[in-house]
Amino acid sequence: MKDFMKYTLATVVGLLLFSIIATIISIVSIAGMVASEGVATTVEKNSILRIPLRGSLVERSEDGSLPFDPTTILMGGETENISLEEALTALEKAAENKNVVGIYLEAGAFGGTPAMVEELHDALVKFKKESGKWIMAYGDTYSKSAYYLSSVADTIMLNPQGGVDWSGMASQLYFLKDMLEKVGVKMQVFKVGTYKSAVEPFICSEMSEANREQVTSFLTGIWNNMQKDVAESRGISQETLNTIADSQTPLAEAQATIDNKLVDKLCYISEVKAMLKEKAGVDEDDDLRFTTLKDVAGTETVKKKIKEEVAVYYAYGDIVDEAGNGMSQGHQITGKGMTDDLQKLREDDNVKAVVIRVNSGGGSAYASEQIWHEVMLLKEKKPVVVSMGGMAASGGYYISCAANKIIAEPTTLTGSIGIFGMFPDPSELITQKIGVKFDGVKTNALSDFGAMGRPFNETESALLQSYIEKGYDLFTGRVADGRGMAQDSVKAIAEGRVWTGEQALGIGLVDQLGNLEDAIKVAAAEADIEKYSIGRYPAPEPWFANIMNKKKNGYLDSQMRQMLGEYYTTFSLLRTLDKQNPIQARMPFYMTIQ
Repeated sequence: MKDFMKYTLATVVGLLLFSIIATIISIVSIAGMVASEGVATTVEKNSILRIPLRGSLVERSEDGSLPFDPTTILMGGETENISLEEALTALEKAAENKNVVGIYLEAGAFGGTPAMVEELHDALVKFKKESGKWIMAYGDTYSKSAYYLSSVADTIMLNPQGGVDWSGMASQLYFLKDMLEKVGVKMQVFKVGTYKSAVEPFICSEMSEANREQVTSFLTGIWNNMQKDVAESRGISQETLNTIADSQTPLAEAQATIDNKLVDKLCYISEVKAMLKEKAGVDEDDDLRFTTLKDVAGTETVKKKIKEEVAVYYAYGDIVDEAGNGMSQGHQITGKGMTDDLQKLREDDNVKAVVIRVNSGGGSAYASEQIWHEVMLLKEKKPVVVSMGGMAASGGYYISCAANKIIAEPTTLTGSIGIFGMFPDPSELITQKIGVKFDGVKTNALSDFGAMGRPFNETESALLQSYIEKGYDLFTGRVADGRGMAQDSVKAIAEGRVWTGEQALGIGLVDQLGNLEDAIKVAAAEADIEKYSIGRYPAPEPWFANIMNKKKNGYLDSQMRQMLGEYYTTFSLLRTLDKQNPIQARMPFYMTIQ
């Protein structure tokens, strides 16, 4: 028995010592990595920039400036997202870096909002044109977004048993009205705008004709732009590409992609490696040298730091009053956070102009108004230019409309100028299904406004509808002032309708089509400066925020997003519905585009 206790104690002590030593090693390793933050990375000679087209295209990286995600290391799992900010920086530097000989796109299941994917596509085109370097693409399968990006490549290769998804575009909405009614919950909705469809999932069982009209319109516009770009890269007419989309699915024989000129070669990865070695000038017996977007983006720039600055401020995600009150725990635009940040940029004399990069479908009407006011104050001191990303609609347009200039991608989703209020009525669930009863007294007619246990009465409903209409009048007035239009003209194109950037240009909601780089140039011209540095705000959160409680929900949220896929947004909406501000200026809560 004594020997048993002795050996058991020795084992416990050994495990404890091992844990302590492992922890110390981990802390020292991470500390060493942290100490190297800010040190420029290097790229070896004859390196190939490998870009894995998997996961999602996001606006910015959420893991600070470290070349790894400590949360992933400590908690397990892997996320494979591409930061558009990082990718654009890397492609610009790769074009000038003599050690980067070309780009290898590894295609797969990859997606993102159409305008963001379009901006990355255009950056790849610019890389080829300005550097004269090659791009090769290979994959077992190509999603539509992955193929759209890969169409830029000099050579597109496919697994002989693989497939390409070029089946056109579709958009699907989920409707929750019947499900909610089964549990005794109804949504009380107050809105302005025939096309304001964000509330439809809660009060309808199918799309309204107005919503079907607007979705058909912007989806067709996005598809036409994709076809135009692919037609130019591949030398195939748009008519032929449309015919392929009508007849070919990813399940078709791989040879069909060769026959249709979507793909240049069917081969396996071993042959691809041999081709890459030949392209990179590497001997057969030597290993290929690959580099990453993060490494190339982190290489030292030769440009001298200039005091005068054009600030780029990234505003993306749900617009919320307080952090954590949106549809998801991903990145959010908080009213107080963004107004504080813009105030600092307003007071910084080195900042001569500000580009606000908006990628938001909206959210809280109150927070949107607060941000609009701060943009107005900022514009009094220096030029403000908005660069619209994947979407800048409803509240996203609200915070944009005061800018001196608005620049959008052709496929940006924008407009959706409208407002609504949505209040759940669980009275049937509470009083009939559960059996809770309510009674009370009041001193005045409206003392029990919105009391639990009953829906809004006629007087309350009229007051709420009037309040929403005043909010709509304020919204359209803000747009009219910002765009130099008559308010009646704004109302004629508002009604909650979503437009593409290309359509918005024609009706005066944006000033020109272009990307973030174009917006920066316009801002510099507005500020009348020729030489300037570019500052990016807000600064990413430090790496350790992912380990602290502050960011634990963000990590779990990213894992849920990967697990649930297209159903993630629906889950997030139901999970956070009680935290949503009831007065909203936003696009549909969830809508898949594929």
